[in-house]
Amino acid sequence: MSDRDHPSPTEIETLTEGDHLEGVRSDDTTGVTAQISNAMVGLKKQFYGRGPTKAKTFINDDTYVFCVLEGGLTQNEKTLLGAGEERLVRQYRLRFQEVMAEQSMAAIEEIVGRKVLTFHSQILFDPPVAIEMFILAPKE
Repeated sequence: MSDRDHPSPTEIETLTEGDHLEGVRSDDTTGVTAQISNAMVGLKKQFYGRGPTKAKTFINDDTYVFCVLEGGLTQNEKTLLGAGEERLVRQYRLRFQEVMAEQSMAAIEEIVGRKVLTFHSQILFDPPVAIEMFILAPKE
C-alpha cells in the first residue's frame, strides 16, 4: 500500500478489533484510551514485527491524543543504535510512520468517531519510547 492509498475497512478492523495488548503492560483497561493503545500496539506488531512492552494513551482537552509506547525496538535497530546510528534509526522510524499515517489516523477516527486533522510520530531511545500524537477535529 502506498502512502497515498486509503486503508481498507478490513485493515482498520485488524487494528481496532483484535486484542493486541496481550503481554503488554498498560494502565488502559477499558474505554477509548484502551482501544487506542490496543490499535497502536497492533500497528507496531503487525508492521514492525515487534510491538511495545508498555502502552498508555492520554486524551487532553478532548482534542489531543497522545499514545506513549515503551520498548519495541527491533534487534537490527538495537544493533544500529549500539553502533551510534541514532539518526539513521530515527529517520527510518519517522519515514515509516509517515507511510503508515493513513492506517494510524483511520484507526483513531474509527475509535473516537471524529476526523483526525493531523498526526505526528516521534521516537526516543534512552529509554526507548515512541509517541504517537493526533489532533482531532472539533465535535460536530
